[in-house]
Amino acid sequence: MPPSLEWGIPIISWLQGLGDWLTPVMQAITFLGDEKFYLLVLPIFLWWVDIGLGIRIGLALLLSAGINGALKLVFGLPRPYWVSGEVRALGTGTTYGVPSGHSQNAAVLWGRLALTFKQTWVRLLLALLVLLIGVSRAYLGVHFPTDILSGWAIGLLVLWLLVVLDEPIRRWLAGMTLGSRLLAACGLSLLVLALGVLAFYSSPGRGVPAEWAARAAASAPGSEPINPQSLSDSVTAAGTLLGLGLGAALLVDWGQFKTRASAGVLVLRYVIGIAGLLGLYLGLSAVFPSGDTALAYAFRYLRYALLGLWVAYLAPRAFDALRLNR
Repeated sequence: MPPSLEWGIPIISWLQGLGDWLTPVMQAITFLGDEKFYLLVLPIFLWWVDIGLGIRIGLALLLSAGINGALKLVFGLPRPYWVSGEVRALGTGTTYGVPSGHSQNAAVLWGRLALTFKQTWVRLLLALLVLLIGVSRAYLGVHFPTDILSGWAIGLLVLWLLVVLDEPIRRWLAGMTLGSRLLAACGLSLLVLALGVLAFYSSPGRGVPAEWAARAAASAPGSEPINPQSLSDSVTAAGTLLGLGLGAALLVDWGQFKTRASAGVLVLRYVIGIAGLLGLYLGLSAVFPSGDTALAYAFRYLRYALLGLWVAYLAPRAFDALRLNR
C-alpha cells in the first residue's frame, strides 16, 4: 500500500470506532452522493424549477462523472477494505478508489446549486453536506482520506471551469442552428468516452491483484465482486451525456415547455416522469447484455442515452401530451 494512502488507515479506524450507531446515518448521507439519488432528484430541477438550471446541473454532473471514471483508471489505486484488515467494509465499491466519485460529484453538484442561492446559511448548509458525504465515505471504509481530498479538489476545479465558461458557451450555443447543437452534444459525449478509453488503454498490462479481490470478498461476503479495470463508468457518463445533450437541444428548440405549474401538476409530472425513467432503466437492463464486452458497452451506452433523452425531452413532451404543461 503506497504511503499516500496508508496514513489514512488510523483515521478510518478512529471514525469507525465512534460506534455502530453511526452506520445507518453515514449510509444515508452517502446516498446523497449516489448515482441512484441523482437519478431520482436531478429531473426535479428540469421539470419543476428551471430548464436552464436543470440542464447545467445535469451536464456538470455528467462531465464530472466522466472525468472521475477516467482518473480512476489512470491511478488504479485500491479501496481501504481491499487492502487493510484494520478497516471494516461498512459499504462496498467495485471500482478503483482515487479520486472519490461521491466527493467529486458532490462538490460539483451541490457546489453548483449553492451558487444559485444568495443566502449564506444555504451555502453553508450545502458546503456541510459536501463535507459530510466525504466523511461518510471514509467511515464506511470505501475510501482513503487521500481519495476524498483529491475528489473535492478535482470537483472544485471542474466546477470553477464550468462557471468561468458558462457565459461564453451560452453565447456560442445561441448562435448555432439546431443541427449544430445536436452535433455538439454528440462531440461532447464522444470526448468523455474517449477520455475513458484512453485511460483504459494507457495501462494495458495492469491486472487487479488477487489479494485485493480476496480481501474484498472476505470483508464483504455476498457483495458484488470488484471489477475496477472496466469502462462501465465512462460509458455510463458518456451515454447519459449524449441523451441529455440531444434532449436539451430539442427541448430548447421546441420552446414550449413551462416549469411553472400547480403543485398537483408538478407531482403528477414527477410520478409519470420517474415511472418512465425507472421503466427504461430496469426494462432495458433486463434485456440488454451486460458485462465488459464491446457489445455490452454499446448497449450500455444506448441505454443511458435513452435515459438522458427521456429526462431532457421525451418526458416534457409526454407531459405536454397529457396536458401537464400548463
